[in-house]
Amino acid sequence: MPEQVDFERAWLTKLSGSLDEVAGAGVRAKVMQGSDRLSSASSSRDVIGWSKAAMERLDALVDEDVRGRIMTACACRYPKSGLQPAREKYAATGDIDLALGMLQEKFEAFLRGVLELDDELIGEIVKRGWGLAGVRKGDTIIATKIPKSGYLIEYMNEADPVKKRQYYCHCPRVRDALKSSETISATYCYCGAGYYKGIWEEILQRPVRVEVLESVLAGGEVCKVAVHLRSYP
Repeated sequence: MPEQVDFERAWLTKLSGSLDEVAGAGVRAKVMQGSDRLSSASSSRDVIGWSKAAMERLDALVDEDVRGRIMTACACRYPKSGLQPAREKYAATGDIDLALGMLQEKFEAFLRGVLELDDELIGEIVKRGWGLAGVRKGDTIIATKIPKSGYLIEYMNEADPVKKRQYYCHCPRVRDALKSSETISATYCYCGAGYYKGIWEEILQRPVRVEVLESVLAGGEVCKVAVHLRSYP
């Protein structure tokens, strides 16, 4: 039987490696202080407390651009194999809209086939601009995350904006923080933004820049990311 992955340790390993690569060993050592005590068995209180302190240290040590580069590298990634048709279409045509349309079709197929949502709810999700593809505005894609799929129905039926934010985020660390009195720096949200960065860098085969426009961690109603498609840096 394969060994079960400790997701907390796996994420901390990504953060440590990114800190080392982008900011150097000195910054890594300061930010990661105390992380060796954490694992998936740790209490949410301990994880939130460490995360809050780590992001505060990171905010104090490096500028915003560097923080963004560090955190986006820690993101969960959409499988590259699922992006190959859009990548090949873009390579053949240079047409971003065609690639965007393919992502939207894939997203709606997921809603219908995997989540088994009805047409009315799918229409509402599409109208809100949520999901994998996003909406193009010139050289920028505005991508709004769909609420965590396991809590999607609860989110849609909830009227309390505080509880809606708790249902929304895909990250258990943030969901737990939103249920407590602790606040984590919105720097952390660049981890989620890295999901979209990875998608478009795979399709375009070049770097893109992402910007967090809104996040539930910072009090927003949704998590919204701008993906700037012009050549970067």
